[in-house]
Amino acid sequence: METLSYEIIIDAPKQKIWNTLFGTETYSEWTQFFGPGSQMKTDWKVGGKTYFVNPKGAGIISTIDSIEEPNQMIFKHLGMVDENGVEDTESMEIKQWSGCFEKYILIDYDGKTKLHVEVQTEKDWQEHMENGFTKGLELVKNLSESK
Repeated sequence: METLSYEIIIDAPKQKIWNTLFGTETYSEWTQFFGPGSQMKTDWKVGGKTYFVNPKGAGIISTIDSIEEPNQMIFKHLGMVDENGVEDTESMEIKQWSGCFEKYILIDYDGKTKLHVEVQTEKDWQEHMENGFTKGLELVKNLSESK
């Protein structure tokens, strides 16, 4: 498992960036680099269910491990869901990475905000994550600074 880190300085308050990261419309915009039409469906509860899915409903099942709006959000990835809504959290393939974290930390930084993101991923997904977060966080910056 690899832990990848990304940081970007954004000239906007933490709450505005938080809303850009996790808002229904803007989430799909900045995550387009992971997959077009990406959506986050969540109950916003620690220990509840969060789904990161494509337009057909397939994707990752997660839970919110920690939420401190607008300072930090930590997701723990648990498994996969397919287009038919069938969840897999028990197969050997899933158990190899189940429990990995995705963290968003927003820090006051000299009148601006530093957005720090960490994601644990398998080596096979490293390039996909690099592309998604590098381009996606630049879009988070643009959206947060312009709206």
